[in-house]
Amino acid sequence: MTPEALHARRNPVRSARIPVIVGLKYRKGNMRNSLKAIFILVLTIGLAAPNLVAQAAAKVTVTLPTETTVDSFLQQTFGYEQGLSWKIASIKPAPVPGLAQVDVVLASPQGQQISRFYVTEDGAHALVGDIIPFGPKPFDPVKNTLVKGITGPARGPKDSPVTIVEFGDLQCPACKAAQPAIEALVAAEPTARFVFQNFPLEMHNWAAKGAAYADCVGQASNDAFWKFVAKTYETQSDITAANADEKLTALADAAGVKGADIAGCATTPVTKAHIDASLALGKAVNVTGTPTLYINGRTIGNISQVPAETLKALVDFAAKQGK
Repeated sequence: MTPEALHARRNPVRSARIPVIVGLKYRKGNMRNSLKAIFILVLTIGLAAPNLVAQAAAKVTVTLPTETTVDSFLQQTFGYEQGLSWKIASIKPAPVPGLAQVDVVLASPQGQQISRFYVTEDGAHALVGDIIPFGPKPFDPVKNTLVKGITGPARGPKDSPVTIVEFGDLQCPACKAAQPAIEALVAAEPTARFVFQNFPLEMHNWAAKGAAYADCVGQASNDAFWKFVAKTYETQSDITAANADEKLTALADAAGVKGADIAGCATTPVTKAHIDASLALGKAVNVTGTPTLYINGRTIGNISQVPAETLKALVDFAAKQGK
């Protein structure tokens, strides 16, 4: 699967519905289908209350599987496919008591995909799916975390009852594809507050640099930031790791700020700290891919495929709830 298909794979509107299990299935030549062999569990509601359940998880000690065990499991499961390789990204306690969380990067000639599964305490079973929030106000934990932590450029009134947060990666083709839908939503909801948070993915070779430039442009001019982001997406396919500095500097100039100053700013420890903080915020609310959109804490995935009227209805509903 290409990177753009990878990031667009998540479900559109995540609301409380019964999950549907998609069984093991592999078809050569199609990364999307080949990686369904990770036991994909399709849900329409995402991992949206990690801070809440993490408090409970912190009180329980869980035995973590070793890298050797995880690697052997992956070898036994996927070793038949010569074009598929993997890298264990992390093994840590899950945000739910009694489970270990394993994150793996799967790769094939078509692209990369982050896969997550959970291992039971007895080490004999693996679970795949999303941990979903529950309660009378299921989205509030994430909403509160975001309200306290967002630092990115914003549009709309600060006292709005609705805060829309996008975690984006300027090198991500799915983020580029989602921009028309996001811009249409912002235009349709002028009383909502919209915030952009940088979330450059490690698999992209100039995304971190793009985030640094964007952060510096945003610090210099909020208006210039939105122009810079739009132009970067527009010319995304022309930017490479080798020419990123040249291209991004020119884009900063075109956005109305001094590109040379932005280039200098992008290399400073202060800017790196800003990007690291934005990444940490995203991870705190369980962002694993881009674009990820939150409407008052409710997660929206595959944004470009969500009908405009649905997005607007979600914002309008959040506004009523937020009053």
